[in-house]
Amino acid sequence: MGKGLVIRCAVVLVLCCTFARYAGAAVVGWGNTTYGQTSAPSGDFSTVALGGYHSLGIRPDGTLAGWGTNAYGQISVPSGTFRKADGGEFYSLGLRSDGTLAGWGRNDYGQTNVPSGTFTNIATGFWHGLGIRQDGMLAGWGFNYYGQTTVPAGTFIAIAGGHNHSLGIRSNGTLVGWGANNFGQINVPSGTFKAVAAGQYFSIGLRTDGTLAGWGTNGQDQINVPAGTFTAIDAGTFHGVALRTDGTVVAWGYNYNGQTNVPSGLFSAVAAGGSANLAIEVVPEPAGLGLLAVAGLMLVRRQRRD
Repeated sequence: MGKGLVIRCAVVLVLCCTFARYAGAAVVGWGNTTYGQTSAPSGDFSTVALGGYHSLGIRPDGTLAGWGTNAYGQISVPSGTFRKADGGEFYSLGLRSDGTLAGWGRNDYGQTNVPSGTFTNIATGFWHGLGIRQDGMLAGWGFNYYGQTTVPAGTFIAIAGGHNHSLGIRSNGTLVGWGANNFGQINVPSGTFKAVAAGQYFSIGLRTDGTLAGWGTNGQDQINVPAGTFTAIDAGTFHGVALRTDGTVVAWGYNYNGQTNVPSGLFSAVAAGGSANLAIEVVPEPAGLGLLAVAGLMLVRRQRRD
């Protein structure tokens, strides 16, 4: 009797542990597939980013992977461990685990000549880079014809780079924009925000209450943001993508390459660039886990009564 009890308990525990490991962090891509930028390598990723025609991902161990076009070495990723990566037009930036920066790919405007020091965040524009230093102050480098790297004073918690404009969220949650403003893309709305993204001539923001705002050019409905509450946003050239609080994805704006035809499922992160999107898929634990555990307890109790 005692041996039968132990064996049956062991079987139940193995089943529960096997099902508990069933979770995913694979990357799903859609939109423009011309250069393979939506075809991520196999394996799990913790964050992803898109450039014009290439993609970057950070694996759970902190190492980088790149896919898509490599005409300028933009996916020839450096070694080491990273906490963030971002892609511009034919170049890439990375924030290392120690807070220092790395840049690789095309460099005709100094966009990969990253500044020294330690940082907490980075962002890429078309030909320029932005960073938030440890003290919250901003740094900018690369193409500056429109003043997009002439950063404002003050401390910041988030940044984004567009075609020739830049955006930042100050420590108090308010927005500021600088650089080109030919379509009103830096005429930021009032209120407080927790995330911001920049497309070619438009911008979108995630308010602290989870709702979205859009401003700038609207020729492709790219600032007609959806209703509801969200946890993350990003912008491509002429479209936006956002992660709803329930884990589903929505996209809007220009759809020539199917970039707003979002996949079904649940996701933990989204990224946009050019006319493509990436998302990190989440596979929920099966609902039967709790039932398995209850069934195991009932089996044990019945065996004891026997």
